[in-house]
Parts: sequence; structure tokens; C-alpha cells
Amino acid sequence: MTELAARSQMSARALVAADGCGTACGTFGELLQGALIDADSDFLVTLPIARSSTAHFELAPDRNTVSVHPAGKCKSRQLAELMLRRHGLGCGGTLTLTTELPEGKGHASSSADLVATARAVGGAIGVNPDPAEIETLMATIEPSDGVMYAGVVAFHHRRVRLLAHLGHLPPITIVGIDEGGQLDTVAFNRQPKRFSMAERREYDHLLAVVSAAVRSGDLGAIGRVATRSAVLNQRLRPKAKLTDMITLAETTGALGVVTAHSGTILGLMFADNDHEYDEKVAAARHACRVLAGDSWIDRTQVAS
Repeated sequence: MTELAARSQMSARALVAADGCGTACGTFGELLQGALIDADSDFLVTLPIARSSTAHFELAPDRNTVSVHPAGKCKSRQLAELMLRRHGLGCGGTLTLTTELPEGKGHASSSADLVATARAVGGAIGVNPDPAEIETLMATIEPSDGVMYAGVVAFHHRRVRLLAHLGHLPPITIVGIDEGGQLDTVAFNRQPKRFSMAERREYDHLLAVVSAAVRSGDLGAIGRVATRSAVLNQRLRPKAKLTDMITLAETTGALGVVTAHSGTILGLMFADNDHEYDEKVAAARHACRVLAGDSWIDRTQVAS
């Protein structure tokens, strides 16, 4: 028996049944997504929302595998097992996930599940995984939307590494629509994007603009960057209703249009402190229902 295996068995015997809970927010697509001038520099800028995934993990010292509910959450089970082994524990447990985030739409549902899982397992074994540890675990499984960090971040989603903390947004309401279907984010991120140098320079500029805008609370600039990013993304993942949504943004007085660059959702953004907020949001919801058959409201996650 190896020394590591012996330590793992000793640790498992010393453990008692315990449980932990963890949560992680989702996103409404991205404020910006593209590639910078540097090589291998695909990135996104998060738009965290006040909907989340929750994980509950029950440690089972007498088992060496993890079971998960719902059964299809295989990536979350994989992360739980990786985390237990990382901390030298040769045991298992039961992982239960609940979520407010539909899958395959662009709400970072899978990333939220994984981050919530890491936090739940950490709670059960008495550790507090920091974002860097969660990045390391997730990098072995799939690209990530950066939701292990609080607030708005610029994130290398394919490499699963933080690019920069940008800050927190003031309250924003998003009136969303869904064009239907689902998108496999992992498969989408495997596809070569082949950004031109002109596009990369523009993404560099847009990142600088949105970074300054988040820090200063310039919602107008944030809306303009989000809209431009949605337009640039049309050659990669076209949205049939983007032109209509841009028109609606102009007619309803929205800040701009935000989209899931690797998903199926689009939304109109409104500042919650707009003195015409009620009228604008009501008009946008009606127009979006006419355009897409349905609409809903999301709100940005605010600093606690």
C-alpha cells in the first residue's frame, strides 16, 4: 500500500458523517466575449444574475464513490470525487443539486453546479476552497464562466483562469427572450474561432471600455459594449432576433442588448434607478412577448 493510500484510509476512518451546502450564481450570457491580441487569449466578461445553483453534500466515510442526484449531473460528481482525492480522502458521499438555471441556454448552469459542488464538499470536509482551487478542479472538466468569483470578472474561459476583477454592477433588470433549443458549450468552445487581428484589436478596446465602465458605474457604456459584442458574435453563433432586439433597445430606452455568446438567450438591460423604469420594463416585456412568444425578468447579482 502506498503512503498516500494509507493516509487516505486513515483520514477516511477518522472522518465522521458530515454534510455541507454551497451555492453559486448563474449569468445572463456575457457582457463581452471574444479574443485578445495575445495568443490563446479567448476571454469573456461575466454578467452575474440573482439566480443560482445549490449543492448539498453528505460525506460517507464508509464509501469510496460519490452518488449524485439528479443522476445526469456527472460533471459535478466528477468534481466532488476530484476534490476528495485532492484533500487525501479515500471516501465518498451523496451529492444533491438543485438549480434555478435551465441548461444549455447560456446561464452558466454547469459552471454554477460545479462551483456550488466544490463549496458543498468543502463544507463537509472542513475546508473553504478559494476560487483558485476551484479553477484548478474545473480546468480538468470543462470550460468555465468564472462564477467562482464574486462580481463582474474578465475570465479566460477556455483556460479556466482569472484575467481581472472588474467590480460590482449597480442593480440592472434584464428582460430576456429565448430563441429555443440548447447548445453544448463544451463542443462550442472546441471549435476554432479564427479571430482576425482587427477583431482582436477591437476586443482589446472593448475590454478596456467595459472595465472602466464597470468600475465607474457607467451603465450606458456597458450597454454599448454588450450590444457591440452581440453583433460581433453573429458570425460565430448568430441570433435570428438580434436585429429586432437592437431595435427594441432603441425604442424602449434600454441600455443595450446582452446575449449568450454560446447559448440561445438575448436580453434588454435597464437600470433599476431609471426614473421611467416601470414604463420601460413593461413596454419591453410586452414587445419581447410579441417578438418571441414569451419573456422573463432577471436581475443582476448585487454586492452583499
